[in-house]
Amino acid sequence: MDDNADIVQYLRNLLKEYYSKSHLYVDRIEQREFGFGGFNRKIDRRHMAFKNTKELKEYVVSDAPFFVSYSTAYYNDPAGRPMENKGWLGSELVFDLDVTDMNIPCRAVHPKDWVCKSCFTAVKEETLKLIEDFLIPDFGFSDKDIKVNFSGNRGYHVHVSSEDVLRLREEARKQISNYITGHGLSFQKFFPTSGQKGKALLGPKPADLGWGGKISSNFLKAMGNGIEGLMKLGIEREVAVRLYKKRALVEMGIKNGNWDMVYIKKKQEFWQRIVEAEAIMQSDKIDRNVTIETSHLIRLPDTIHGSTGLVSKALVSTKSLSSFEPMDECIAFNNNIELKIVPKITQEIYMNGQVFELEAGKQKSIPIYVAIYLYLKGFAEITIK
Repeated sequence: MDDNADIVQYLRNLLKEYYSKSHLYVDRIEQREFGFGGFNRKIDRRHMAFKNTKELKEYVVSDAPFFVSYSTAYYNDPAGRPMENKGWLGSELVFDLDVTDMNIPCRAVHPKDWVCKSCFTAVKEETLKLIEDFLIPDFGFSDKDIKVNFSGNRGYHVHVSSEDVLRLREEARKQISNYITGHGLSFQKFFPTSGQKGKALLGPKPADLGWGGKISSNFLKAMGNGIEGLMKLGIEREVAVRLYKKRALVEMGIKNGNWDMVYIKKKQEFWQRIVEAEAIMQSDKIDRNVTIETSHLIRLPDTIHGSTGLVSKALVSTKSLSSFEPMDECIAFNNNIELKIVPKITQEIYMNGQVFELEAGKQKSIPIYVAIYLYLKGFAEITIK
């Protein structure tokens, strides 16, 4: 990305305008640590605190940071340093779901940092799975305990603020993360006859508690969605077709704990992959740390993401996630201005209810929000004069 001073200043002016009109809400703001980042770095200053949202707004309007982050933790003295001087009071339980952690077909055919409609659909489904298959049924959290924010780029942040989790230390948070991501799950525990020649593969039933019931119920649900539903679990089409043709027999067997009603080659490896497909995908290197660490800084809802120009939007409720479309609903700079761009790729992009065709090397006038998105993502150069 070309760090052009004129463009950076142009973007800062847009940020100032956005923040001057925006409403920022932060729960327990006086107990939160804040961090801010510039054009090339997500956090280049932290250990900052504000008494109220008026102070925060004055700062972001004046400074126009490209990134605004806040702590998932609450502190007695959020501006204190080093960290142990802050006086930790508790932390929300947060999950960061990003499409780059997901193995979906489109990731192999478009550029690495590109996010297409299929990407957004897949990460939305993963987020819904986290909430509806784990947080509510397995941990007993209610809708009012859970808040969902679009990250502003490639996924969602899910915050749990129940009093039951605030004082959990890192080891307990790690255990929660391990459970949800399926780390350390014993296949043998759920399929006790696996590997035993001459014996039917016995497995969990839908009525079983925890992961056992989840494995069987989710597989039956996928089968109910047809061949495509089975293929979403990573099942090859040929096998998916065979299973679906024998649907009534397979469903009857699983409901009774018999997973061996249809012949499958290398069945242990096959069902092991199914179990893995039902876990929530979070990378070991980054995303699980968001859940485990008690001092993590994360994108502040309703601020601009400096790598896209999109709003890191707070959703009204968990139920609104099903119909949420980030590339329509998170446009920050929606006006009649157009900018000239020179795309670096030939691609199609969908934003704000429109499809824009890009041809590498061919100059094009395009709405400001599309131009800025492409520039910040590194897929185009822009002209502002």
